[in-house]
Amino acid sequence: MGFFDNLFPGRGDPFGAGDSASGSIDLTRRRPTVSLTKQGAATGNLRVNLSWRMRSPDLEYRSRSAGTLLRHPMKLFKPDEFQAHTQGVANVDLDLGCLYELTDGSKGVVQPLGDLLGEINEPPYVKLSGDDRLGSGSGETIHVNLDHRDEIKRLLFFVYIYDETPAFDRTDAKVTLYPSNGPRIEIELDEDAPQARSCAVFKVENVKGELTVRREVRFVYGFQSELDRLYGWGMQWGRGFKSRT
Repeated sequence: MGFFDNLFPGRGDPFGAGDSASGSIDLTRRRPTVSLTKQGAATGNLRVNLSWRMRSPDLEYRSRSAGTLLRHPMKLFKPDEFQAHTQGVANVDLDLGCLYELTDGSKGVVQPLGDLLGEINEPPYVKLSGDDRLGSGSGETIHVNLDHRDEIKRLLFFVYIYDETPAFDRTDAKVTLYPSNGPRIEIELDEDAPQARSCAVFKVENVKGELTVRREVRFVYGFQSELDRLYGWGMQWGRGFKSRT
């Protein structure tokens, strides 16, 4: 193993198979798909979790300063300059949702809006466990019952900002899939789209009996109806609200 292999673990894997030490697969632009069937995870419960935290101005400043330290290492021994904040960082309420299409042609959505929480042991076999409005450590989770995979044609998981100013650029958001077998699958919402209100994160498709996960990370400036149009779901949409409890 060469010197640079020690600096960049996993660099020697041309297929980006993931971090074996942490048991994870990162889906990226260069490596956007993974087969649940081939890794023996096309049965049981697939858990999909959205987690995020707000990025403070201090963290943004330190991130920008990291490149400066690489070019001027002596600055490491100088005290940080005081950074005045002109505005605070508001909390952003990110929601996790799932558009589904079953093999019998039925379509719908599972999401916090309208309390459309789904069902796990009957159609659509997709269930939202709850609504996290503050970006806590547990985040939001959707469960998919893959024991009924033959009844599932396709799923589109998406994230949207509920009734707040667009701020995807100020959140560190990540969607993690926990299959019944094999490593977890991680997808970072790391594209630069500060004005976007929604993001199609990934698809699960059943093609000739093989379940595959495909990274999308496609930001849009509208909401569910625009995602519907882009991916051809063909449903009718209206204004939805959350319960206040």
